[in-house]
Order: sequence, then structure tokens, then C-alpha cells
Amino acid sequence: MTEHIIVERRGAVQIIRLNRRDKRNAITRAMYAAMAEALAVGDADPEIRVHVFLGVPGAFSAGNDLTDFMEVAMGGESGSEVWDFLAALAKAEKPLVSGVDGIAVGIGTTLNLHCDLTFATPSTVFRTPFVDLGLVPEAGSSLLAPAILGYQRAFALLALGEGLTARQARDAGLIHAVVEEDQLETEVLAAAARIADKPPEALKIARELMRGPRDEILARIRHEGEHFKARLKSDEARAAFTAFMDRKKS
Repeated sequence: MTEHIIVERRGAVQIIRLNRRDKRNAITRAMYAAMAEALAVGDADPEIRVHVFLGVPGAFSAGNDLTDFMEVAMGGESGSEVWDFLAALAKAEKPLVSGVDGIAVGIGTTLNLHCDLTFATPSTVFRTPFVDLGLVPEAGSSLLAPAILGYQRAFALLALGEGLTARQARDAGLIHAVVEEDQLETEVLAAAARIADKPPEALKIARELMRGPRDEILARIRHEGEHFKARLKSDEARAAFTAFMDRKKS
């Protein structure tokens, strides 16, 4: 486990909070492992009826930790933590709710494609600079984003790297509502509590009918993952990471 993921329970709601403030919630392998475990434990617990993802003020997540990326790009082991988490996310049996404030980059955006309800603040910007880093979309986003947003808006987000403001994301169907920063957690947890109060078997069936079979999403996550791991070791990705790290140092 890691101190950068805080898991707590409020009644029937399990809160998974990203808490790496100094790195704007850039997600490490240990954080992915902790979140995958939390989803598995919560799904197995009949007392838990809803999972909630939260970040810290101003940062839901800056995306994957670039140190981990650089390690893989330079020939290190990639590990399975990321893929374990993505599979757990896609297979989650309990409803998923997220509250997003500020930075939502890469997985900080694509995680929400799996959520049943997402709330975001006016200052939030959703962005996926995969291609700019010599990479490809992940988390099943190449399947889910076109289905939710429409192809051209999904292309602008995933390939062109254009950001979506919270209001644009709401209008596009990526999120449920825009709420003020000081009301975000209140609104998210109130919605989660309402979900938790529903008849659980009826809710489970309704959710499964709306979401459909998971096989296609899991297959797409695996397919994206194969390309992603190969791209991490590509000359394009290495050059992009090196340039990014040089800009950070200057």
C-alpha cells in the first residue's frame, strides 16, 4: 500500500482519494496497485455499495508518474500495476462516482469514462496528451470516448490533445454536472449516498443493462496496452519524455 492513496468508508460509500499533493497526484505504480486493491476489496464487501474517486484541491491527477514512464522507456520493467487497475476499473461491480477539481491529465481524464457519475469544478480542464508524448490512448478510451463524445470530439481530445473545460465536458456527456469548488465533495458524496440507498439488485441490473458486456472494453484495454508498452520504448516517446524533463529542469 502507499500513503498517496487514502481509502476510507462513510456508511456504504468507499472513498478512494489520490493524495500526492506535491506531485499534483501523478500516479505511481504503487498508487495503481492500491487503487486496484481498494476496488477489489470494496466489490467483495456487501456493505459497500458505491466507490468514489476524489483528488485534492486543484489536482485530480496530473496523469502517470513520468519517472515510471522514463524507467520503462529506458528499458526497465513496466510491471502489471497499471493494467491491473484498469481491469478492476472496467470490471467494477459497484457504481463509480468521481469528483474532479483542477488538473485532470491522461488517466486523470480517462478514469472518468468508466464512472457512472462525474462532477467537476469550473476550473477543471480534461486533457490527454498521449500522442504529444509519442504514446496512444489507454484505459479503453479509444473505444469509450468516441461512444460518449462522438468521433470528432474524441479525436480532438485523444489525438489532437485539445483540452475540455468542465462545461464543455458536461455538454459533451463526459461528466454529469459542474459544481463550485467548495461544494464538490458535498455534491459527490450526496450523490453517492443516494445511489447507496437504491435497491442494490435492481440498481446492479440497471447498471449492467446500460453498460453492456465488459468483454469488449477489456479487450480494448489489452490492445491499447500492447501498443502503449511498445510506444514507451519507441524513439518518439523517449525524445518526447526527454524534452519534457528538460523543460521541467529549465
